[in-house]
Amino acid sequence: MLALHGFGVGNGIAIGRALVLRKFQPAIERRDVDDIEAEVERFKIAIANTRAELRRARGKIPAHSPGEVAGLVDAHLMMLEDASVAVAPEQIIRDEQCNAEWALKIQNDKLGEVFAQMNDAYLRSKKSDVDQVINRVQWQLAGGEDSDNDDALEGRILFANDLAPADAVLLKSQRIAAFATNLGGPISHTAILARSLRIPAIVGLHGAARFVNNGERVIIDGSSGIVIIDPDDRLVEEYQNRRLQGWRKLRELAALKDERTQTRDGHEIALLANIELPNEVGSARKVKAAGVGLFRTEYLFMNREEAPGEEEQYAAYRHVVESLGRPVTIRTIDIGSDKQSAAVAPTTVATNPALGLRAIRLCLSEPGLFRPQLRAILRASAHGPVDMMIPMVSSLDELDRTLDLIREVKRELRREQHNFDDQIRIGGMVEVPAAAISADMFANRLDFLSIGTNDLIQYTLAIDRVDDDVNYLYDPLHPAVLRLIKNTIDAGTRAGIPVSMCGEMAGDATYTRLLLGMNLKLFSMDPLRLLSVKSMIRNSDYEKLREQADDILSLNEPGELHDAVDRLNE
Repeated sequence: MLALHGFGVGNGIAIGRALVLRKFQPAIERRDVDDIEAEVERFKIAIANTRAELRRARGKIPAHSPGEVAGLVDAHLMMLEDASVAVAPEQIIRDEQCNAEWALKIQNDKLGEVFAQMNDAYLRSKKSDVDQVINRVQWQLAGGEDSDNDDALEGRILFANDLAPADAVLLKSQRIAAFATNLGGPISHTAILARSLRIPAIVGLHGAARFVNNGERVIIDGSSGIVIIDPDDRLVEEYQNRRLQGWRKLRELAALKDERTQTRDGHEIALLANIELPNEVGSARKVKAAGVGLFRTEYLFMNREEAPGEEEQYAAYRHVVESLGRPVTIRTIDIGSDKQSAAVAPTTVATNPALGLRAIRLCLSEPGLFRPQLRAILRASAHGPVDMMIPMVSSLDELDRTLDLIREVKRELRREQHNFDDQIRIGGMVEVPAAAISADMFANRLDFLSIGTNDLIQYTLAIDRVDDDVNYLYDPLHPAVLRLIKNTIDAGTRAGIPVSMCGEMAGDATYTRLLLGMNLKLFSMDPLRLLSVKSMIRNSDYEKLREQADDILSLNEPGELHDAVDRLNE
């Protein structure tokens, strides 16, 4: 018996036989070819088959999945359209008179050299996405069948170095019980996939998976991040009982959806839902969310060659507003960084997309993109309570330009006699340290603030949350992060405006009591996590937590902070 440790990213427990995935790594050898054009055609067919497989995978994405899942598959589809992957190997075949597999390997090695020379860790990490796409093409060249044709996956626990988005979706369709990967961190792309597919998963095993053999009995505990290889019968029985308890807990949580969200001492807390696409409104309604605290509109722009026009966006926003019947906060488009769209392609390649032309910066530079969205959001506000949120605010100049543009669009709509809520609230996302430090300045110009912890943490700690080499440093309880969060909440309180949190931290019940103690009363999260947070709130004393939080925020040592939060949750 052997225990391995990683990051638990999918709740629940799975018990089954291991399947170690290696089939997307075929051996590559050079061969001379006589019929060059036939070999080029064979390469083109492999590209076409890979594209078709990815499109099938996209069609199998569950309706409740976060928009990031489709976005990741879309990113791989876009790579297949890039000349460096889809065209350059053809010339290598002709120049070297070699087989397509070898030509693709040569090109991948060249790309590897380019990525390795990049100073930015975020861009270097993108090489793994290129590898996943190229490995898939290599598998097609090797005559491999699509992964969704494998009938031997049901009930198995999959072990792999990493999982491409399309692989995860296809494997889920074959009812795998769980998966574990060497790469990935707690909020990496693989983690997002695991949560959206609702299966136990562990990432970040860092090579420990080499100790697992095909067919061995294993236990995956997605809550604690533990993999147990070859457990004895006693331990299997223990984990079977834990799994039953977990299922009972889920039933208990389901019963909470009709209960009020308030602390034991009577403080009302609002729990809102994050959604990416209009058809996800049902998930928010199912858990009786108080509204939508974050509608990520950029997913309307994904997987298409042209940006959606005003009427298409208006119809989508109106559908969400009317279907939910509760307040909806619509965030303006946040394309850039880890979300790319062929419909909003940059004119130049950014040295560091996370710090480049993205979010509100991109919108202000592209009024032809931004104005139709502003018009659509404002028009949708005539059909129910709508707030508009501006992502990545970092300077008052940018904010003032945005507010001026909104006022200008309002004047246009009045002249055209369109109905809209003239008092629509405008808020800003605090996800840049500069905005958190100067939150009082932004609070004086805005109607509300929302803390986006995913970016705020990575920008504060100077780490890329999807870079396997540094994601272990991603820590929501870092003293600097907590101080920025507290400063933002306090600034909103002084200005008399609401402050919400819509990042991953808001949906993690581990941090709920600490955030309550910091005076946060608006939480927005993945609907799947809402009831767990609600349960924690209903079992907490707000006033007592305010006193305990002050003591915790005075701590400086990471270990002490984590221990204090553990005690807070007992």
